[in-house]
Amino acid sequence: MAANIETMFYVRETPWHGLGTRVLTAPASKEALEVAGLNWKVVQEPVYTEANELIEGYKANVRDSDRKVLGVVTNRYKVIQNEEAFSFTDSLLGEGVRYETAGSLQGGKKVWLLARMPQDYIITGERISPYLVFSNTHDGSGAIKVALTPIRVVCNNTLNLALSSAKRSWSMIHTGDIQGKLEEAKDTLFKAEAYMDELGKEIEDLRMKRMSDQQVLDYIEILLPLDENMTAQQKKNIIRLQEDMKMRYFDAPDLKGVGKNAYRFINAVSDFATHAAPLRKTANYKENVFSRTVEGNPLIDKAYQMVCAA
Repeated sequence: MAANIETMFYVRETPWHGLGTRVLTAPASKEALEVAGLNWKVVQEPVYTEANELIEGYKANVRDSDRKVLGVVTNRYKVIQNEEAFSFTDSLLGEGVRYETAGSLQGGKKVWLLARMPQDYIITGERISPYLVFSNTHDGSGAIKVALTPIRVVCNNTLNLALSSAKRSWSMIHTGDIQGKLEEAKDTLFKAEAYMDELGKEIEDLRMKRMSDQQVLDYIEILLPLDENMTAQQKKNIIRLQEDMKMRYFDAPDLKGVGKNAYRFINAVSDFATHAAPLRKTANYKENVFSRTVEGNPLIDKAYQMVCAA
C-alpha cells in the first residue's frame, strides 16, 4: 500500500483510488478503531545525541506497535491518542454514532475519522447529511482539527461553502489544557444547527442565480484555464479536465432536476474537485484525497466567489 494512505476503511462504495478495507455497514468506534488500523498508541521518549547525551526540552513520539518514530516534539506537546479522538466524537454525537471512514496517512504521522451526525436536514427539497471530521497529527506538524462537512446524499459531494456568519470548524495546538480545549470544540460544534440554517439560506440564494450554458462554459475556462505557454500535452490535459467538469454539470443524473443555476454549478465543481482523479499521481496525491475532501478546496472557493460576484 502507498506510503501516504497507510491504512483506512470505507463504507460500501470503493473510492476511486481503490485503497483501504471495505465494510458493508458503518461501524461503531471500537470496531472502527480496529478496521482503520488505528489501534495503536503514541508514547513519548527522551531524545539523545549519537554520543548518548540527552537533548533537553524534546521528546520523540513513537508508535508502540512497531517502534516507528513519528516525530520529535517539545516537552510542551500533549499527545491525543487515536482512541481519544473516537471517544471525543462518541461523546459529542451521542450513543450509537457510526463512522463512515477513518485511517492513517504518512505512516501514522496524520490520522483522521469521519462520522455521520445524528440529524439530517431537508434543504430546498434535498436531504443534506452533516458529517463530523476529526484530523490529528502525531509528528508535531499541525493542529488538531474538527469540522462539519455537509454532504448531499444523492451524489455524495461536499458543500463546504465559505459562510462567514456561521462556524463549521475548530482547531487547537497540542499544548496547554487539552481537555478544556476539547470542551470548547463541543460548544462550537453543538451550534451545527445554526450553520446548517445559514447553509440552507445560501443554497436557496444560489438556486435563484440563473446561469446560461455559455456562462457555465466561460466559468469552467476560468477555473481550468489554457495558457499559450503550455505544451501540447498540457493543453490536452486541461481540455480533458474541462470536459470532465462540463459532464458533471450538464450530464450528471442527480443534477438534472436542480435547474440551470449557481447551486448546480457549485455542486458540479465540488464533485469534480473532490472525486476527479489527478492528471499526475505525485508522491502525495493519495494524501490529498483526504485534504481536498474535508479541509476546504481552492477550486470550490473560487467557483463560489465567482457566482456570488455575478
